[in-house]
Amino acid sequence: MGAASYPFGAASVSESPERDDALAGAVTRAVEVTGAHAGSVFLVSSDGRSLVLTAAAGTPPSLLGGWRRIPVNSHIPVAEAFRSGRMVHLTDADETMRRFPQLAVALPYAFGSASVPVRAGKDSFGAMAVVWTAGRERAGLSKTQRRLLRSAADRLGATLAELRARQALGVGAGDARTVPVVVPVLSAPVIRVGLFDWNLETGALTADDELCAIFGIAPREFDGRAATLAARIDPADLAGFRSAARTAVEEGHVFAHCLRVRDDGAHRIVELWGRVPESPDDPRVSSHLVGAVLDSGTGMAAVAAIERLSDGFFALSPDGQVTYANHSLEQLLRVRHDELLGRRLWDALPWLADPAYEDRYRAAVVSQQPVSFLVRRPPDEWLVFSLHPGAQGMTGWAAPVRQPVPAETGPGTPVAAEDSPVSPSPLPARPRLGALYRVLQLGSALTEAVTVHEVCDAVAEQLLPAFGGQKLAISVVEEQGLHLLAQRGHPEGSLTWFEGTPLHARLPMTDALTSGAPLFVESRQKLLETYPGLPADGAAAWAFLPLIASDRPVGVCVLGFDDAHRFPDEERGVLTALGGLIAQALERARLYDAEFALARGLQTALLPQRLPTLPDIRVTGRYLPGTRGMDIGGDWYDVIPTGEEVALIVGDVEGHNVAAAATMGQLRSAVRAFVTAGHEPGDVIVSTNRLLLDLDPELLASCCYVRFHPGSGIARMVRAGHCPPLLRLPDGRTEVLDFPGGPLLGVEGTSDYPEAELRLPPGAVLALYTDGLIERREADIGSDIDRLRASLAHTSGDSLEDLADGLLREARQSPDRADDIALLLTEYAPSPAL
Repeated sequence: MGAASYPFGAASVSESPERDDALAGAVTRAVEVTGAHAGSVFLVSSDGRSLVLTAAAGTPPSLLGGWRRIPVNSHIPVAEAFRSGRMVHLTDADETMRRFPQLAVALPYAFGSASVPVRAGKDSFGAMAVVWTAGRERAGLSKTQRRLLRSAADRLGATLAELRARQALGVGAGDARTVPVVVPVLSAPVIRVGLFDWNLETGALTADDELCAIFGIAPREFDGRAATLAARIDPADLAGFRSAARTAVEEGHVFAHCLRVRDDGAHRIVELWGRVPESPDDPRVSSHLVGAVLDSGTGMAAVAAIERLSDGFFALSPDGQVTYANHSLEQLLRVRHDELLGRRLWDALPWLADPAYEDRYRAAVVSQQPVSFLVRRPPDEWLVFSLHPGAQGMTGWAAPVRQPVPAETGPGTPVAAEDSPVSPSPLPARPRLGALYRVLQLGSALTEAVTVHEVCDAVAEQLLPAFGGQKLAISVVEEQGLHLLAQRGHPEGSLTWFEGTPLHARLPMTDALTSGAPLFVESRQKLLETYPGLPADGAAAWAFLPLIASDRPVGVCVLGFDDAHRFPDEERGVLTALGGLIAQALERARLYDAEFALARGLQTALLPQRLPTLPDIRVTGRYLPGTRGMDIGGDWYDVIPTGEEVALIVGDVEGHNVAAAATMGQLRSAVRAFVTAGHEPGDVIVSTNRLLLDLDPELLASCCYVRFHPGSGIARMVRAGHCPPLLRLPDGRTEVLDFPGGPLLGVEGTSDYPEAELRLPPGAVLALYTDGLIERREADIGSDIDRLRASLAHTSGDSLEDLADGLLREARQSPDRADDIALLLTEYAPSPAL
């Protein structure tokens, strides 16, 4: 979409409360429906070149730094969603690294995200994004959550369009002055406050609902008498309480008292504060106390307990400012309380100013996972810091390290997040950059590897040269035995003796796998001492790496060396870490291969095996799976003869998985049934829409349906949120048939789908297709369709088959095509009249 078609720029200092309310409501709704911990809205700038942060929830704008303005053409998820008009769903850090490496390098934390465009009709206003904690227990957003997120963005787009139409939305330059709407993510209140008005002479007491709840009384059951509340107070506290209240009234000072309230056999301490209202014109007021009851729950007890601890504890606001610090932290950091409060730790303490420490804080905020790291306080004292994030900010502790710290340890060296603040576990030395590079290189290669074959190739290409090995063997666990999966450097057939080895066998690879610990053997002599009679494979040293994923044995990776080889501690640590990466990638690839076989079989079974041969027309169809992800989708085409007419259809079910393909098969069967029953074109689509809502109300689909009469050349056409057909005339001129259509299937059961009519001249070619054929990164849908129109006009061939292959030539050569493609070409070739 070109800059000229952007409807408005992100306003500067907002002059529209309605806009701010819409932004706040949308970002709050997005976080709630997805279970995310942060959300943001970016609106396009007035010049159409940037997306400007306009609203944020959960993550303070100050944390985003350089991400507050994102170039529209950048390879960032929110920009991609804005340009393409599609959701960008990144389930975890692996997928983020694979699809958006620039983002992964800039924010190398464990998180998942989803970005969705904010649109209204053809107008694109910006994009909305949510972020959640990535982990084994969560594999991205569910279908329902994705649908609700799109709904929140669509609702925001509709509101912004309405405001623009009423000129209630500020438009213009001055994007640098944009002040984002910041919405806190709410949590349960820690302190409850109830209000009262107490007449000491009559005993009448007016209390709000919260005060009744504090005393354990239903508001509708409270009789307005102070005695009723007094019955809930510990009897030992009543006399002192009444005396203090009377003294406060007589002397006219503020009344403050602590009480024990009975609560299911136990007691809760509450604080009561009151004063005599000032009203010289009404002497009756002098017998009144008005005030509040504060129930801090266990909060005050917790604060008192923390103050008694010798370790330092502190609380940070969402933007990193210190909101609480116990006395021990002041002593540990050697800084006054007032020098900490309201400031960031790295601003208050010069020895915490290294960017590495702020990065550890940012990692905790973005990933919402605990982070621990080491800090050197001059001259030579080491402290361990631990940060534990939450919706309202962060809690942290700091403690001295009570054991020597390795000399290689640098700023922000991470330690285990679950380490005790009293006795930290032994601290690892910081890995050298060369070791980190090896881990990153193999990790990057494994994130790009999809199949088992690709994983084995990546391991061989990275592991052998990195460590100087010459031989590699990877085996996997199947039916309680080890089965060879891949090998490099071994003579053909030399490992056949190993096939099917049971896991209980006394061998180095099975011992490593069953123990879960890698086994490093530095010479053949040491191997034979432990495993006498083991067949030699020509190697002189070995590393047996157990492949364990999610606490389950996956297999074994054996690295062999032609000469004796020493394994220093750093190399052992790196190989152990790489074993974990290989196991995760291999497990993921095996699952992918199994699902791929199922998916490809399902896809083949659902698509037409052959198209019918019909008089006066020629038809040909093509289907190309995507080259990324599951390689399966919901695109389909069909040709259905109906007496003197023929039905032509191309459709696209949302998603790229087995569920999308299965739904596609059901819709294809349903369309055939409706067509065979004699339904009119519009009725076929209306009935299919209702069926999809019954089958799966969370899925959407698009389609283009044409009923063609070869005898007359008349085509009746219906569109449901689908790309417009193309028509190539006999002279080569090509038109876009952009006739009115209805919404996507699955949106609304009462949707209407208008019918258009067109007469095809003999020799014309009608092209129906899905959006996978036309969509390109950094291009709008209009230019994509025009590019296909030009290709149809200029692609030559001796037959309709050649024309179809020519249109797909570029798509077949694309190594990174995310969407599948369906194409159906129909040529009107009536027999010459006798």
